[in-house]
Amino acid sequence: MSLRCLVTGATGYLGGRLVPELLAAGHTVRCLARTPGKLAGRPWAPRAEVVRGDVTDAASVRAALENIDVAYYLVHSLGKGRHFEETDRRAARVFAEQARDAGVRRLVYAGALTPAGVPEGDLSPHLRSRAEVGRIFLASGVPAAVLRAAVVIGSGSASFEMLRQLSERLPVMVTPRWVRTRVQPVAVRDMLAVLAGSARLPADVNRTFDIGGPDVVTYHTMMRRYAVHARLRRRLIVPVPVLSPWLSSLWVGLVTPLPGPLARPLVESLRHEVVCRERDIEAYVPMPPGGFLGLDDALKAALRRVGESEQEGPGAAAGPLPTDPPWAGGSIYTDRRERTVGATPEALWRVVEGIGGENGWYSSPVAWAVRGWLDSLVGGGGLRRGRRDAARLRPGDGLDFWRVEALEPERLLRLRGEMRVPGTAWLELRVDRDDHGRTVYRQRALFRPRGLAGHVYWWAVSPFHAWVFGGMVRNIASTAQAEG
Repeated sequence: MSLRCLVTGATGYLGGRLVPELLAAGHTVRCLARTPGKLAGRPWAPRAEVVRGDVTDAASVRAALENIDVAYYLVHSLGKGRHFEETDRRAARVFAEQARDAGVRRLVYAGALTPAGVPEGDLSPHLRSRAEVGRIFLASGVPAAVLRAAVVIGSGSASFEMLRQLSERLPVMVTPRWVRTRVQPVAVRDMLAVLAGSARLPADVNRTFDIGGPDVVTYHTMMRRYAVHARLRRRLIVPVPVLSPWLSSLWVGLVTPLPGPLARPLVESLRHEVVCRERDIEAYVPMPPGGFLGLDDALKAALRRVGESEQEGPGAAAGPLPTDPPWAGGSIYTDRRERTVGATPEALWRVVEGIGGENGWYSSPVAWAVRGWLDSLVGGGGLRRGRRDAARLRPGDGLDFWRVEALEPERLLRLRGEMRVPGTAWLELRVDRDDHGRTVYRQRALFRPRGLAGHVYWWAVSPFHAWVFGGMVRNIASTAQAEG
């Protein structure tokens, strides 16, 4: 039977991935969002109802819960200031009270796994707040499922992004003791399966469930396994006992793009071992085919999506979504340029499609020749390959040290770099019209670094981008105008 579900946090990490799972299961979905416009471009948006509201506002929560069977609470205030515990407490109480008054049949909350035998007062503020919110829901009078997980492996998860950024940016790490702490990670695919399946829990179930994959590992092991699957060199990790959680959070904030207010509570949470004490959820919810993914398969799933082109659709739950925060999904460096062209789109496209080979790259020939020579020097193909046809391109064609990854005639040419660099490069050439009907040429160079060497490479060559890529924009535009 189809259920009517409310999802809070649909613009967040788990919520944005859960909505399509619920729709695929045949449920009706309503999303409560402070900024509904953030969901306008999602593929599932036309099939879901989106309402404006805030979990701290009783009136908007009450309206959103009208005629709802199952309410998912997937929001928290982590990273939003020192008083996030009080904000989370107040919001949970509002939501619990309004759910009870609205006759909601089931609450589902994604909480955090807490260590065994540690008094709540000794927990980090992050874990302490998650535990308190879970207790509020269990005492609400509405049957609640509090799903407690540790590290969720998937692009966009804050804990996974911290793992990724530390592993990619630091080949040698002087780390605090918490890298030896044992954790039990879970793949985002499996977390979503449990969340979606919890909608049909029996009415008498009102309890916590520990959620984790089959592997219990240290953070040290996770970083090393990440390096293996990301094709990074072996990481040297040196634990130092004098680094306190406070100093560690400053260090994480300095090394990674994660905001300090978010990194600090995450690091503090790693002081204690978080391992599942039961797996009772398996008796209530159908497991994914083959069971929960191990750490290696979860990492492969996340990196398979992250390692592909930025323009690829976000079909897999492990991959990035448009609503993920800017620090999610790994680093992407971008050089963007555009120019209005006094020619027809057809004339501009002829120049774009004819790029490379004998026609050259419309900027300093010396710079491109040097770049090709350097590529040959390190074992790459350089610029010798040229192109198959002087006027036409097809997807998959080789083009000097690029390959045609995508081609939409008279609109888009995307090239993927095949030169020897510590990362992956794309060059995107696009023909558009602006609001006044004028032809516009838009160009993007993108680079996804691999390891510290990738970041160093980008910053080493970026001073030359104005000369090389800026020259391309000017000369492609002027050639199209002349030929047009």
